Amino acid sequence: MDAGTHLELEITDVAHGGVFVGRHGDERRVVFVPDTLPGERVRVRLTDTSKRSFWRAEVVEVLDASPHRQPHVWAQADLSVPAEHRPGGADFGHIVLPEQRALKLRVLEDALARIGRLSLPATMEPAHPSATGDAESGDGTGWRTRVSLHVDAEGNIGPFGARSHRVVPVRDLPLATAAIAEAAAGLSGARPGRVDLVQPADGRVRVIARPETRPPRAPRAEVVTERVGERAFRVDAGGFWQVHRLAASTLTTLVSDALHDVGVDPEGWHLDLYGGVGLLAAAIGDVAGPSARITSVESNARATEHAGHNLAQWVGARAETARVERWVAELADNASIDQRARLARGVVVLDPPRSGAGKDTARAIAGLEPAAIVYVACDPVALARDLAEFRMHGYEAQTVRAVDLFPHSHHVEAVAALRRTDARLA
Repeated sequence: MDAGTHLELEITDVAHGGVFVGRHGDERRVVFVPDTLPGERVRVRLTDTSKRSFWRAEVVEVLDASPHRQPHVWAQADLSVPAEHRPGGADFGHIVLPEQRALKLRVLEDALARIGRLSLPATMEPAHPSATGDAESGDGTGWRTRVSLHVDAEGNIGPFGARSHRVVPVRDLPLATAAIAEAAAGLSGARPGRVDLVQPADGRVRVIARPETRPPRAPRAEVVTERVGERAFRVDAGGFWQVHRLAASTLTTLVSDALHDVGVDPEGWHLDLYGGVGLLAAAIGDVAGPSARITSVESNARATEHAGHNLAQWVGARAETARVERWVAELADNASIDQRARLARGVVVLDPPRSGAGKDTARAIAGLEPAAIVYVACDPVALARDLAEFRMHGYEAQTVRAVDLFPHSHHVEAVAALRRTDARLA
């Protein structure tokens, strides 16, 4: 069957990546379709039939709508708008918020069972209110404190269209804070490339141009302050910080809960891998105490510089600039007897990129034989693969705690606490 063909499909399930599953014909060929919901009957147009195992399609008409369907929270992304004018970034915006979270949990549970072959209970919760009482909005909008917009050769400014690299000018940014949405509406005259809008804790929006052609000497990055409770963190305005305004405090709480659950020995040597500016290392320090020995490892030198400052209250803390996989492998090969003894009493916290830690890094971490591991994940499939690898080397989780830090998108964050067991399967 060729691309462009129209079909009617019953949507039966959700898949990883913000798409849904229909099946066609006697062979029950999988068809991945965005912008729909399990239980719906839709008319679709095939967009890609090049794969033998599955096709892709786009919704032309919803014939029988799910009771969980709502008008899209981003009006310009609604099915009533021609596809070429729809922005990406809110692929669950047509679904009521409780059902979004139920679907994300289903994707996570499926990945754990199918990819990781793990029988683990999982839970899902919204972002936690902050210490100052700031809470998630009732409709899950207004949470993005960092937005990247693209600029094309014609000077159009906006997000990319869904599943494309086409710049789509937009009238509003409902997932962004009001201040960022206002700043974005006033943008003009940018050079082709990207424009980042950042609203740190002081509330003032920074507009950071990132043109395709960079000047020979870029200006030194502005340093801003972010806050989690009473603690301040230095970070470059354009550097990595959690996007949701409540994410940093929520993850601090979840990681702290996991650390209390597994127990933290104040005399151990604790590691914070992919540590950024030290957010989770500080969570370790708060649980382990003022004399805790903590090493935060991060490949970005500017982030490491800030981490050293942010962790200064712990005299035993240091921040190192290195690729995590190399640093851990070298430590596993070269650690002294005394270092291994302290590592065996310590906890490893890791928050890897979307691709996960990977087999070699997971094996090297397990080779350090820490007392426990706390894993923070932003991709269910990568989490499932890595948890399965850790299990092969004697570390098992009892549950996975997911949190919705990306309302109206398919993305989800999750935290798992792994304890050392006597069973090694490798």
